[in-house]
Amino acid sequence: MVHKVQGVVVRSKDAPSSIETILVPDPGPGEALVDIITCGVCHTDLHYKQGGITDDFPFLLGHEATGTVSAVGAGVTEVAPGDRVVLNWRAVCGECRACRRGEAQYCFNTHNATQKMTLEDGTELTPALGIGAFAEKTLVAAGQCTKVDPEADAAAVGLLGCGVMAGIGAALNTGNVGYGDSVAVIGCGGVGIAAVAGARLAGATTIIAVDIDDRKLELARGLGATHVLNSTEADPVEGIRNLTDGNGADVVIDAVGRPETYTQAFYARDLAGTVVLVGVPTPGMTIELPLDDVFGRGGALKSSWYGDCLPSRDFPMLVNHYLQGNLDLDAFVTERTTLDKVDEAFEKMHGGAVLRSVVEL
Repeated sequence: MVHKVQGVVVRSKDAPSSIETILVPDPGPGEALVDIITCGVCHTDLHYKQGGITDDFPFLLGHEATGTVSAVGAGVTEVAPGDRVVLNWRAVCGECRACRRGEAQYCFNTHNATQKMTLEDGTELTPALGIGAFAEKTLVAAGQCTKVDPEADAAAVGLLGCGVMAGIGAALNTGNVGYGDSVAVIGCGGVGIAAVAGARLAGATTIIAVDIDDRKLELARGLGATHVLNSTEADPVEGIRNLTDGNGADVVIDAVGRPETYTQAFYARDLAGTVVLVGVPTPGMTIELPLDDVFGRGGALKSSWYGDCLPSRDFPMLVNHYLQGNLDLDAFVTERTTLDKVDEAFEKMHGGAVLRSVVEL
């Protein structure tokens, strides 16, 4: 059976998105059909729209989603029809060298649904991050579905599907922030503020948020920052050092991903401290650091992919923290909107007016 549903499609680079009828097949072996409830509007979708990820147009946008499983294919045991799930773009294979050594969060062979969703004329769609959730239904690999408590607000917990998990995981998983640590986060968009929230959840006692926008700094303060620094008004390295007894922070998270912010992070950490790069650099960016400083300062320089998360482990744990009042995911939902307002939401996001717009279906 083929399901005719409405979805948000972009046909060419920088073209306006449009709501179109798409055809979604029933799930085959290892696949799941999901009725979408909510989907966050993420920068990654905008990058798809702008042709910054691949030129495999047309795209079915949307990936940061919550839904209900409506059908599963042969061999699927992870989820069943009726399960509330958060979708993820890291369906682990269980067989690659990372999985075999017990580090499935680094799986080198993640996968998506085999069958293709199409337009009515048969044109195959490329779903954003293998998900395509700005649609009433989508088809994914069953491993992209993580079962969560249905009592949790779908709009809030769906954000774990991408940006919020990337930030929280950068603190908890990659940075290994511990109780009593000092943490600085450079860049307070959605990912950076999520890193602030993650540092708070881990028990850090000094959490320094750095940005050029006072609005974002106030949002960071509300999610757990103990101090804020506007880097247009003061040198962030000096400011972070001044707030950490002259030493630098135990963990510094670069949520921007530019050479200048990474250099700031490198020099703003304590000796033997950790730098975590979670902001995504653009192709061609390079960085130059004195090798004797890399050696002499010790510690660790890490990159964080999707917060080094394992969805089956991390999503339920973080949803429980949310339901217990320890993690304010509601604060990330700036507005709730509809499929026909996705381009407007992109504009608001690009202008820094929102943490997340969430489409409700």
